Amino acid sequence: MTAWGLVVASHGRHVWVEDAKGERRICHPRGKKNHAVVGDHVQWSASEDGGSIESIETRKNIFYRQDEIRTKSFAANIDQVLVLVAAEPDFSQSQLSRALIAARHEGIRTLIGLNKQDLGDAFARAWQKLLPYQQLGCLVLPLSLRDLEQDLSALNHELANRVTLVLGPSGAGKSTLINRLVPNAKAATNIISQALQSGKHTTTSTTWYWVDETKKTALMDSPGFQAFGLHHIAPQALTSCMPDIAVHADHCKFHNCSHVHEPDCGVRQALLEQHIDPGRYKIYTELFAELSAPKSY
Repeated sequence: MTAWGLVVASHGRHVWVEDAKGERRICHPRGKKNHAVVGDHVQWSASEDGGSIESIETRKNIFYRQDEIRTKSFAANIDQVLVLVAAEPDFSQSQLSRALIAARHEGIRTLIGLNKQDLGDAFARAWQKLLPYQQLGCLVLPLSLRDLEQDLSALNHELANRVTLVLGPSGAGKSTLINRLVPNAKAATNIISQALQSGKHTTTSTTWYWVDETKKTALMDSPGFQAFGLHHIAPQALTSCMPDIAVHADHCKFHNCSHVHEPDCGVRQALLEQHIDPGRYKIYTELFAELSAPKSY
């Protein structure tokens, strides 16, 4: 007998599945094709060691990164990605852009949270770095997550009734955010870690948390990352994933313009006229070169 469930945590090939009653159990995939990720809706059946995944429901999206060696899936069936960065340590605009590009490629809404508002000058400098992202339509929220008195209503409004993947570098405050919004997050994490025999918890895979009792709002905590490969995106598709570049691409002389060296390029003309942020264009050219390079695999 099989039943439908939701994957709420993973560790290697084993996953933690929540059933319709809210009960959770460890399941393992039956066959190589049934490798589930957090956010998947799966059909599972009971077994002596917990359960087995029989099938995975068709995904509406999957958010992942891919380099030359492997693919790392973060989560499936999400409504939006919240990229959390901090005034300190200084964040990488390249890594931020890569995460936003990966989300846009999958048609997933994005927003940015800038943590450590209490740091004054450092926060002001970080906010200035994020102005180009605000100008391209990405919502940026100022946060001070260690300040228990800070009003988080604006953030809660954006999260309400959505499944949100929280993404960002180590030290940005992802765990602090989860613990602020989900009071029992530590307890839930400890239970999952013990059941999966993963020892003391460090976020090495994505974990699902319900924010409200009605289970309409959910957060996914994800591991920090030092690199974010985009090898699953064709170089010709890069422009459409960067709206500040794409808006000027229609003015190019050649329909297959790379926006790097061709004459009469609308993008490079917009750059000269200061309609495109130089830092964003530099990220575009670096990514285009990376994605156009011959693959070694």
